[in-house]
Amino acid sequence: MVIHEGMSIQRKLEILSDAAKYDVACTSSGVDRKGNKSGIGNSLACGICHTFSADGRCISLLKILFTNECIFDCKYCINRSSNDIVRTSFTPEELCQLTMEFYRRNYIEGLFLSSGIKISPNHTMELMFDTLRKLREDYHFNGYIHCKAIPGADPALIEALGWYADRMSVNLELPTASSLKQLAPHKNRKNILKPIRQIQLRRESNIEYLGLYDKGKSRNYELSYKDKTDKSEGLITDNINNKLLAYNGNNNNDENEFKEILKPANEIIPSSRFLRAGKRYVPAGQSTQMIIGATEDSDYHIMSVSEALYNNFDLKRVFYSAFVNVNQDSTLPSTQTGPPLLREHRLYQADWLLRFYGFKTRELLDEKKPNFNILLDPKCDWALKNLDKFPVEINKADYYTLLRVPGIGVNSARRIIAARKNAVLDFKDLKKLGIVLKRAVYFITCKGKMMYPIKIDEDFITRELLSTKDRLPFGIDKDITYRQLSLFDDMKFNLSQG
Repeated sequence: MVIHEGMSIQRKLEILSDAAKYDVACTSSGVDRKGNKSGIGNSLACGICHTFSADGRCISLLKILFTNECIFDCKYCINRSSNDIVRTSFTPEELCQLTMEFYRRNYIEGLFLSSGIKISPNHTMELMFDTLRKLREDYHFNGYIHCKAIPGADPALIEALGWYADRMSVNLELPTASSLKQLAPHKNRKNILKPIRQIQLRRESNIEYLGLYDKGKSRNYELSYKDKTDKSEGLITDNINNKLLAYNGNNNNDENEFKEILKPANEIIPSSRFLRAGKRYVPAGQSTQMIIGATEDSDYHIMSVSEALYNNFDLKRVFYSAFVNVNQDSTLPSTQTGPPLLREHRLYQADWLLRFYGFKTRELLDEKKPNFNILLDPKCDWALKNLDKFPVEINKADYYTLLRVPGIGVNSARRIIAARKNAVLDFKDLKKLGIVLKRAVYFITCKGKMMYPIKIDEDFITRELLSTKDRLPFGIDKDITYRQLSLFDDMKFNLSQG
């Protein structure tokens, strides 16, 4: 390890911004805090680096590590203690000046701050807290800030940091406690879950104190309520008691950890000055990140853990990071053919179904079929396995049933509900409403009729869906025949088989 002192801010910026590129757990802010006369900047519809906000603007954050020094030796991390790389750290003052100068030049609209663990979790968190406090109080920075919380740090530091950040995140790192023990033996699953739970409880009490309305929680409640009331006569199945852990496999250690963390705990009393000012605690909520492909955890287990996090810890997002063997460690899977990006993509698609479409993990996957179909997106794959529930009559189906139809999204379903109040819809109308008929046509009827005679058969519909060139993932031969796949990685299979 080489630690350089007296390094220029420019050189530190190069090193620490490059070291932060593997952290993907950042997203649009979810905060609408306008500018004010006493501060600089605002947090109106902010987002991540080089992404688009709700109003269509391309925006960016300064995504950086406070330090790449680390006392831990995680096998998958480029900043692990055993790596011989150049080490450096910002001071709180340097990072404040850098953020303000970037903002004044209109390079960024906010800050995403993560860090290695220097000396101890408490020492690192104190430095990060000092940075955020200076930005908000001394420099009057009113822009968006997303900050990583360090597992194992004093709860009082976690509490204090949350009053200055718009969003916080604690990386789960790996789906199971056994995987974490294997690749990051210095980290503890309970130490990761505790700050997540602490942030959740403080946010809930703060929202209740201020009498605010949590839109995200309301959306999840609506889907959950529908799930409980629809007695599996439509496309939504009965809700199984899922209070603690969605995964119903044999991993009892993980389930016990969730149960222990969810027990009521002593609450930290917030500073009265924040309450008097009507300040919100982590207003954009919290997120987490899991590395995908470093261990043998199945998609079923990964999505079950995500579902449990959404249900029990009120997370806004779970991010999935395709594993890249940056250390070329022989104990880790090889990524010479590239990281499992297609698998990562399927997990994000399924995650979207959990959060916005009312799906449950057990509907998409199970122990017999633990991984997603590489050739078809999870929604199409589910529909093909449940053809007895189709076709759906567009002019009669309720909103939640429409959400289950491939080719119909959240906005499209709302447009259908609104449009059919004034007229009986036909297929021409659906095209105007933005429905993707290339997929939806096999699963819907209008006025009791399908668009053209279609054989309701799994193999036939699958071939039709895959016959379109843009339906096959990049790199897969276009003339292969369909077969059911169960793959751990993305495209590592023999095309000559089957």
